[in-house]
Amino acid sequence: MASFVIEGGHRLCGEITPQGAKNEALQVLCAALLTTEPVTFDNVPEILDVKNLLKLISDMGVDVERLGKGSYRLHAAEIDRDFLASDEYVRRSRSLRGSVMIMGALLGRMGEAWLAKPGGDQIGRRRLDTHYLGLRKLGANFNWDTGTAACHVTTPDGLNGCYMLLDEASVTGTANIILAAVKAHGQTTIYNAACEPYVQQLCRMLNAMGAHIEGIGSNLLHIHGTDRLTGTSHTLLPDMIEVGSFIAMAAMTRSRITIKNVSYDNLGIIPDQFRRLGVALVQNGDDIIVPGQEHYEIDTFMDGSIMTIADAPWPGLTPDLLSVMLVTATQAKGSVLIHQKMFESRLFFTDTLIDMGAQIILCDPHRAVVIGHDHNKRLQAGAMVSPDIRAGIALLIAALSANGVSTISNIEQIDRGYQDIESRLLAIGAKIRRVE
Repeated sequence: MASFVIEGGHRLCGEITPQGAKNEALQVLCAALLTTEPVTFDNVPEILDVKNLLKLISDMGVDVERLGKGSYRLHAAEIDRDFLASDEYVRRSRSLRGSVMIMGALLGRMGEAWLAKPGGDQIGRRRLDTHYLGLRKLGANFNWDTGTAACHVTTPDGLNGCYMLLDEASVTGTANIILAAVKAHGQTTIYNAACEPYVQQLCRMLNAMGAHIEGIGSNLLHIHGTDRLTGTSHTLLPDMIEVGSFIAMAAMTRSRITIKNVSYDNLGIIPDQFRRLGVALVQNGDDIIVPGQEHYEIDTFMDGSIMTIADAPWPGLTPDLLSVMLVTATQAKGSVLIHQKMFESRLFFTDTLIDMGAQIILCDPHRAVVIGHDHNKRLQAGAMVSPDIRAGIALLIAALSANGVSTISNIEQIDRGYQDIESRLLAIGAKIRRVE
């Protein structure tokens, strides 16, 4: 198990470029299974979750070729059904939450799939009902083996398009249903579909492969099934969570940083939410400049009441950034209520921040009140454990601003979502090293 050793209190300076989007990568790489022709990807983040997915896809019989850093060609001319039905596939897919979207692609490609309840971050109950209900409406049958918690998914009458109203705007649920629906007979209408930029990217990629998807960018999708999809080339968007993480690092360390090539138009409400925390941001073309502030003050609502920042389906704030925004607020002037609606365990890492000297009241598993120090009192270094990807990067940000030397263990969680993070931070002045 590896750890980061971080000497806090140093100001950062320079330019940093976000990696390709993790959440998009997990969707579009699965989409390559729908065609027997090669599909080329650029700006793929070479992070642990993506590497594990590529290895799993390769062992399924897909030719996975690395063309260069962040560039891959996938050619699913054949798929090994025996491996898919094996205990090995079930075991490995269970440890990777993104593997659930292989199911939709395989149902579209072969009419059957194998599934294990996937893992991922331990941030509370993460149900898959939206996936199951949507795919069942298309004609999938789920045959669970209670002994192994594995499932053989079949389509005895094929996949047939239909109308469905999703019970929640699940991003991976929407993506999974889309992957199956593009090969279904007839038209599928999905209402209350997730409309995040990464779902939009998946739809545009599938259209480039010969699919016919209408309503991209809205929560009402019309998908006209097709018998054949072709190869294509696809470039991933930059990761909006990394962009937000770098904004937070600049604010917490009072640093001037330029974040390059952020695809600003696809950031949605994220820049304005940081401005609500008082963080100054300057858009310069497709870059964001965080000018470096000695102080930043949290806004209030128009009636003077305490600001609330909460997650919501797109175009609301992504829940993946709430941990980062919470730690940013610890050095702001003023108070804010952070409301994590989706996951009931994601705010428990605040105990570590409280040990570092942050003023936080954890009201319940979903809500925390943060009273900022206004940089008058620095956080104190400590020994920490990264519980999940987003809490891990939030603790890293806290350590960069803290007084003293901190150690963060279980950084494999951070590696799952952030590529070469220590080398990129070293390049802008951070004092960080990895200890194996």
